[in-house]
Amino acid sequence: MDLREFFETVPRAALGLSGGTDSSYLLWAGRKLGADVRPYFIKTAFQPAFELEDAMRICEFAGAELNVIEKDVLAVPCVADNPENRCYYCKRAIFTTLAQRAGQDGYTVIIDGTNASDDVNDRPGMKALNELSVRSPLRECGITKDMVRALSAEAGLFTADKPSYACLATRVPAGEPITEEKLAKVEKAESALFEMGYTDFRVRLSGNAAKLQFRRADTMRAVGEWDDIRRAVGKDFSAVALDLKGR
Repeated sequence: MDLREFFETVPRAALGLSGGTDSSYLLWAGRKLGADVRPYFIKTAFQPAFELEDAMRICEFAGAELNVIEKDVLAVPCVADNPENRCYYCKRAIFTTLAQRAGQDGYTVIIDGTNASDDVNDRPGMKALNELSVRSPLRECGITKDMVRALSAEAGLFTADKPSYACLATRVPAGEPITEEKLAKVEKAESALFEMGYTDFRVRLSGNAAKLQFRRADTMRAVGEWDDIRRAVGKDFSAVALDLKGR
């Protein structure tokens, strides 16, 4: 099965749009193939501001109206406590909210951007999606991440080479409670690094300290710019460390 065949059988669907490479391409491709794909962005404390900006930009490119729904995920039991399977509770809450709103709008099929390269066997979030009967067209059609990027480039999508970006909650170690204050500090630090020209990195918390992880190719650059980096991000943390192993 290819995407044309998928959307022939599913001509109307509500898409969980993250602003990332996969869901952005799925939105563009579905609409290009004549399907009624309606994008929904669930805005939570776990997403940095640029993800919503990218989602709005891709919707404009695809000629779609973005539906933004705010969700307080930190009020969801077992999310703020941050257990090992936090992603299960978070995904279930987000896509339940999406399904309820989509149902009110007349959409009974929910789709997401999981691709054929994603390991779905041991991911708590995938368990939640399966329980909610969320379809993943890219995965079902055997479309890998590399294929998504290549097809996105052909289509002229700005997300073609956008680095994968896990939600801000992943910066807090499992078992350590997640708070809005911690998320805000991480987002501020990562925004500063983006402004310095870094594009694929993580600012991970360890108590009130931060550990910076860059791609191996950028790690030596970070060493050379360490004083500037510490000035840019250090004031919100008790200490800032550089992970020399890289990402």
